[in-house]
Amino acid sequence: MDVDPEPLGAGLDHEFLDLALAAHGAVQWSLRFADGRTAWTSGMDVLLGVPGSGVEDLRTRLHQLLEPLTLSARTTDAWQDLELEQPVQDSNGETRFVRFHARRMGADRGADLIGVASDVTKARQDRQNLTDLADRYRLLVELSPDAICVHQDGLVRYANSSTLEMLSLRYDELIGRPITEFVRPRSLTAMYERLRGLTAPGSRTKPSEAELTRQDGKVVPVELVSVRTSWEGYPALQVILRDITTKKAAEATLRYQAALVQHVSNAIIATDREGVVTSWNPAAEAVYGVASGKAFGRHVGDLVGAPLRPADLLGAEGGVLESLHRDVDGHALRVRISVAEMDDGFVLVCADETARRRAERHFATVIDALDEGVLVGGPDGTFESANPAALRILRTNRAELVGSELASWPMFDETGRVVPLDQRPSRVTQRTGRPVNSRVVRVQRGDGSSVWLATTARALNPDDRPPHRVLVSFTDITESRAARERLEHEATHDPLTGLANRTMVLQHLEATVRADPRTRPMTVLFVDLDNFKLVNDSLGHGVGDEVLRNIGQRLVRATSEGDLVGRLGGDEFVVATHEELDDEQRCVRAEHLLRTLTEPTHVEGIRLHVDASVGIVVSAPGDDRSAQDLLRDADVAMYRAKSEGRGRYAFFDVELRERVQRHMLLEQDLRNAAALEQLWVAHQPVVDLRTGEMVAVEGLLRWDHPEHGTISPGEFIPLAEESDLINNIGEFMLRTVTREVAALRQRHGGPLQLNANLSPRQLGDPRLQSKVRAALAESGLPPGALCLEVTENALMQDATSAVRMLRALRGLGVFLAIDDFGTGYSSLAQLRRLPLDTLKIDRSFITDLGESDDVEAIVTSIVAMAHAVGLSVVAEGVETPRQLEILRDIGCDQGQGYYFGKPVPVDRLPARDRSASR
Repeated sequence: MDVDPEPLGAGLDHEFLDLALAAHGAVQWSLRFADGRTAWTSGMDVLLGVPGSGVEDLRTRLHQLLEPLTLSARTTDAWQDLELEQPVQDSNGETRFVRFHARRMGADRGADLIGVASDVTKARQDRQNLTDLADRYRLLVELSPDAICVHQDGLVRYANSSTLEMLSLRYDELIGRPITEFVRPRSLTAMYERLRGLTAPGSRTKPSEAELTRQDGKVVPVELVSVRTSWEGYPALQVILRDITTKKAAEATLRYQAALVQHVSNAIIATDREGVVTSWNPAAEAVYGVASGKAFGRHVGDLVGAPLRPADLLGAEGGVLESLHRDVDGHALRVRISVAEMDDGFVLVCADETARRRAERHFATVIDALDEGVLVGGPDGTFESANPAALRILRTNRAELVGSELASWPMFDETGRVVPLDQRPSRVTQRTGRPVNSRVVRVQRGDGSSVWLATTARALNPDDRPPHRVLVSFTDITESRAARERLEHEATHDPLTGLANRTMVLQHLEATVRADPRTRPMTVLFVDLDNFKLVNDSLGHGVGDEVLRNIGQRLVRATSEGDLVGRLGGDEFVVATHEELDDEQRCVRAEHLLRTLTEPTHVEGIRLHVDASVGIVVSAPGDDRSAQDLLRDADVAMYRAKSEGRGRYAFFDVELRERVQRHMLLEQDLRNAAALEQLWVAHQPVVDLRTGEMVAVEGLLRWDHPEHGTISPGEFIPLAEESDLINNIGEFMLRTVTREVAALRQRHGGPLQLNANLSPRQLGDPRLQSKVRAALAESGLPPGALCLEVTENALMQDATSAVRMLRALRGLGVFLAIDDFGTGYSSLAQLRRLPLDTLKIDRSFITDLGESDDVEAIVTSIVAMAHAVGLSVVAEGVETPRQLEILRDIGCDQGQGYYFGKPVPVDRLPARDRSASR
């Protein structure tokens, strides 16, 4: 590579040695403040992404990157080190990061600033990967449903949210306290024994059980595993705990049920599907006089002394009936038998009615319904007994429930209305004897809370005369009902804003348009935020989500109570109103929404202004459009509002729909237009105004559509821009026009120049340079014969990126021109920093030339200033001899327009020596 001719200076060798210790594989450089001289060692061009650059270009690039460091160094004491990381792009458009490590020197050392530069892209990526890995592990631990904590030297060092919830503590209340404060004393010995075996890093204990004590004194049984780990570089122990309260309760329930079966006074017999006995409790031994060892494996009918098929009992009186049995000695037994079907057979509950009181029969019935809350109501309407499940579900105790009247427990139906006393399930059954099955009601419990119950009422003895004694069983469905309601809400509401989602909006609109009879019109306003992507891209999606929530709340406040407000997704909202409004009132409504939305909003201390565009569609009675059609038409109207300048509203009409449909169809056809040879290039002469000779042609893309004929570039070029087709179409046009002009130059000879346009999107294409290089190589057109034109507005949209790309194109050897000058807001002073060769004055100025002294003065000034900064000038739109005369007089270099020739196919171009005068 070329190295700056200025030597780095032998006196700086020691300082460079110190700096090089911190940057392996670095490139050395130095800078003198007095005259801005810089020096560097080989490799700097590759490091900065401009391999093979000349000394001056490399010096300019190095100065740009070092500018922040240079400014800091001027106010820094001598011998102080400075660092700076800068992004650079290589020729492939990929971004790398270069670290500049510098030292401020004394003025007598030959340089004010010395340093080294090194590529830190991989190190930067490695740091980011480590950070991402740590974040994922932290989230995994923090969001774990299991409690995870770390203790070191007996003190708690870390705890996740599940640990805090388990111990009912805040983080600052737990950290730093001894772990033994939260372990029940009887679990400590086993804990110490387990931990003594953890000597090697990563070693772990087997799962074991212990008991913890919460802040409120409640005991929490847990299953835990301890792992030897480290904390801040020192040995520590990580503990993973799982609350097994529910498991313990289930085990206790099973033990209770087993004990109940063993000690209940009723015979409980389990059989398989064929009626063979598989379980025979002690009460069965006492009732029938048969030991369990002799009962197993025999048919139940043989043991009870009567024909008995459990499956047949299920259909008789709900599985409960009285029967005559006999014990082993032949004694008759009056037995009330209940049967319940199990997975692998049946369970029979046999109550010996001969020797037991009526209350014992009631208890046997309760046994049959242990999984549900069970109450027995007497003929007088008071509760006579209750099982434990009933007490638990109703959050009361036996003393409060037994003996209370039905009226003391308020009951409501699913609509929220109070259920009259005589219509309650137990009262209906008490009065009529008829069962009431699975009626859903809401009951207010003794503590004031409510519970949803699926309730069944059944007469204990249907043969008795009314009023009946009633068995009421019920199941708590509060949680399942709430879950269902949540699912229904989530299915129809937007989770971010709580507004109606697309599904609910479409249901509402469809129900309205299909209502019979329909007497009122409906107005649908489609609201889309303008440039909302900038909020997400610049401030993050968290801020964007908060803005969307605020917008949703504002829309609700700005609409009437009966209006539907929904979010369709992204930054799209909809308002549907059924108020009787005329067009003027609809305009007022839309303006009110826009004013409401554009009021400043504050999110995380940031003041934001959000604009919106509104599309309005009206559905009158008799309108046969579907809900999807209405949303589509409102969306179309919204896009019209955006196209008219954003921050406004527009009404839908049929002509607009047809325009949008044409827009869509043309966009689809444009995707294949090049492949189907529908696109071609027209060439318009560019004439030297001094000699009258054609010195260049401008290539202009044309589209001949097989159905719609010639499509104006003013229509299909914006389509290509919006749909991201412009890069492909632009590449096709560039290859075509370079090939045609290269062939034209060979046929006619002479240095004919080709002018070709670049769109703003092409200017942002990182592969543009390689595409231009390939087109020149394939066509054989010299780079100096190509002039690429960019519009003034394209340069002003992203000046930094534009300058970077234009310099890359200039590096190929092509010429550059600014097109349509005067239509934007740039100045010649701003254009001086751009690598331009030519300025093209927009046709809007040339049209009035010769008719307006002011225009002539403006054009004269543009030409003079352009020449002053070394730019040649081309006048577009020359159509009259008078315009040509004035342009010659003021010194304009070249002209283009219908006066010299219209755009035509390459084979119809005029001869190069055609005179500019007629």
